[in-house]
Amino acid sequence: MDSAKLTLDPAFAIGPVERRLFGTFVEHMGRSVYTGVYEPGHPDADESGLRRDVIDLAREMGVTVVRYPGGNFVSNYNWEDGVGPADERPTRLDLAWRQIETNAFGLDEFMSWIEEVRAEPMMAVNLGTRGLREACDLLEYANHPQGTRWSDLRVKHGRREPYDVRLWCLGNEMDGPWQIGGKTAEEYGRLAAETAKAMRRVDPRVELVASGSSSSGMPTFASWEATVLEHCYEHVDYVSLHAYFDPARGDRASYLASAVEMDAHIDAVVATADHVAAKLGTRKRLRLAFDEWNVWSQSLFDGEASLDWAEAPRIIEEDYDVAAAVVVGSLLISLLNHADRVGVACQAQLANVIAPIRTEPGGPSWRQTIFHPFALTAAHARGRVLRTEVAAPGFPTERFGEVPALTAAATHDDETGEVTVFAVNRGERPLPLDVDLRGLPGLAAARHVAVADEDAGARNSQEAPDRVVPRAVDGAAVRDGRLSAVLPPVSFNVVRLTRA
Repeated sequence: MDSAKLTLDPAFAIGPVERRLFGTFVEHMGRSVYTGVYEPGHPDADESGLRRDVIDLAREMGVTVVRYPGGNFVSNYNWEDGVGPADERPTRLDLAWRQIETNAFGLDEFMSWIEEVRAEPMMAVNLGTRGLREACDLLEYANHPQGTRWSDLRVKHGRREPYDVRLWCLGNEMDGPWQIGGKTAEEYGRLAAETAKAMRRVDPRVELVASGSSSSGMPTFASWEATVLEHCYEHVDYVSLHAYFDPARGDRASYLASAVEMDAHIDAVVATADHVAAKLGTRKRLRLAFDEWNVWSQSLFDGEASLDWAEAPRIIEEDYDVAAAVVVGSLLISLLNHADRVGVACQAQLANVIAPIRTEPGGPSWRQTIFHPFALTAAHARGRVLRTEVAAPGFPTERFGEVPALTAAATHDDETGEVTVFAVNRGERPLPLDVDLRGLPGLAAARHVAVADEDAGARNSQEAPDRVVPRAVDGAAVRDGRLSAVLPPVSFNVVRLTRA
């Protein structure tokens, strides 16, 4: 087979495009916060020290949800240290990343920032070194109107109206031996259930995320979820998934096919959650929060113990190339194709640390290559995700065997009639694409753009911030109810179709 084929029909849909799929993550780690989103004295900083250039890029990127403050950081964090007058806040040792934490940026600053970004907060509570009581105190500070100790403290700090945070993570990666205050599945499941019940007493509107396995490679993967959910299934709304895809691990073809692993991960957690539901005899169907995902050369990181005590050090600042952008695009396609079960997703992280946005202290910010597939997908995925049955040439890999050279998703906006095809060509040659649109009459090719380059190792940098950008591709056309286009080698593509 020399070309790839798809058939699209609005009668066959997976589910609606959930806007929460386009989330990101800000953790007190490296320069994610300090000199990332927050840098008093920077030429672009506002009166609160928030970098407006980063706010503008986050808006451009289409970020809808932001998870905060961790990550591993949250499991040793006292949220009270980050509120109130800045000059009265304590400096602490952060045990997660062996950093000096000044607490100059905390909950109130984060909420001011997220309101500027126009996104929704997703707060994590410390179930490592703390527990139920502190989680309820934080929720009271954030969401209760006034008239109690913690809500009145928020008012005293200058915020009269509640922050109204709806999404809450019950800890982070509690199965990980690196986690401060890690738990067994039995310990965590009981704690998550009791914390969830208590938090709903404070605010019944909250949506709660149970901490799933740290990765699908953990020896307790799936058994962790099964045990945890037997305790807290009826008390939570989501279970979390975390995954990083490593360009330094194995062959390049397997790296380009990383979405195969993400698909299998999602399917395994869905199966486990549904097994627990059947065992408990409940009709409730749990949704998934893929609240940490990205490309990261994790095998090259020597671990937290290798880090020296420092304030906002430069750690894990990955320089992303075109191949990374293509992989990120394929992972976004996987999330769309599981829109019936994945309700929240957060790319980790936003600024500097394995991030789509890079900054320099006192200097500029710029878009990394992986910024572009995220921004394009967030901008153009609207309406419902349609089922796509791919027929494509084979693409041999060491890890997954032969997989299709094409991975694709498509969305249909019932209001405008617009159809958008998101497609990745994993192969080293141009790939002709043929899409049967007979179920969607009256469409005309609007625009085909691709993130690609003759050099798949090309990167953006401070000196060349626009070396890799989305570029128009000629030749896309609709004739006799079929779309034809040619996908460049190793590329992420967006083809938008509107009514003629």
